[in-house]
Amino acid sequence: MIEAELKARVKDVEAVRTWLQARAEEEEATYHDTYYDWPDRRLETKGQEIRLRTITAPAGTSHVLTYKQPPADRESGSKPEYETIIADRAPVSAMLCDLGLVELVSLTKHCLNFRFDYRNRQILATLVTVPELSGAFLEVETLTESAEINAALKTVKAVMADIEVIRDLSSDSYTKSVMAAREARNLMLARDLC
Repeated sequence: MIEAELKARVKDVEAVRTWLQARAEEEEATYHDTYYDWPDRRLETKGQEIRLRTITAPAGTSHVLTYKQPPADRESGSKPEYETIIADRAPVSAMLCDLGLVELVSLTKHCLNFRFDYRNRQILATLVTVPELSGAFLEVETLTESAEINAALKTVKAVMADIEVIRDLSSDSYTKSVMAAREARNLMLARDLC
């Protein structure tokens, strides 16, 4: 399946949250994500991702292993995605490291998830904050087959337009943004030591 997804920066979090609450029950969750790659970053170069995610929610904790293929749609960055629930992340992390992969980046996302139907599609809209990044983001996604990617993205764009965030779309990945923020922080610390 392809995760047809767009992301936007949110200027008015309460307005967006109110719009979403009118359509779905809010589900709070914290995602602890670790992305892996080989030292030469060949997965990143090809647009692939391997991620271990721990989801902490009121209902409990779960672990998910995800592999994402290169984007099926370059403009949105939507990728074919394969996920499986795992009982424990430690053995999977050990396996990945033994195979030669290294931790590219770990990050935390605080999420408010909203699931609803929109134009005959199941939509997942997520309000996201990442402690190391300023502001809030909105992710809107739906799962689709490759033949339906354009129609799925059209629906996702319609949701974003209705929420009035379509002008604030962002193609920046959380991984690259967090790595850049950490690098900038380390440079400032190094300058302060001089």
